[in-house]
Formats: sequence, structure tokens, C-alpha cells
Amino acid sequence: MKNSLKVQRAKQNITQAELAARVGVSRQTINSIEIGKYVPSTLLALKIASVFGTSLDDIFKLEESDWH
Repeated sequence: MKNSLKVQRAKQNITQAELAARVGVSRQTINSIEIGKYVPSTLLALKIASVFGTSLDDIFKLEESDWH
């Protein structure tokens, strides 16, 4: 799954640590999501989208390989 989390954070000048604190996870979890090593739960993805005031689709995108 692709994501634009790093871009969204940069637009709003939010650090990984700040985002992590706001959604209740570690900074390492946010980093893992950004680099594609971890796919967040639906609840965490919704929390992240809420922080940015946007929809899930604006941050997370399914890739063709996610269907296989």
C-alpha cells in the first residue's frame, strides 16, 4: 500500500513524534508506515486521516500487488 503520510506531515509541519503522540503510537510506527514496512489498522488509519482533516483515500492508496 502506498501512502503520502510524509507529504501530509510536511504540509502541516508535523513531526513523526508529534503525529505519533496524537494518534497514540510510537514514532517508530509512524516511520514504518511511511516507508511501507507496516500497514496500519483501519482504526489507526482513520485517526491519522482525522489529524490531517482528510479522507483515507488522500493518504493511503492500494497498489495492484495488494490484491494478490
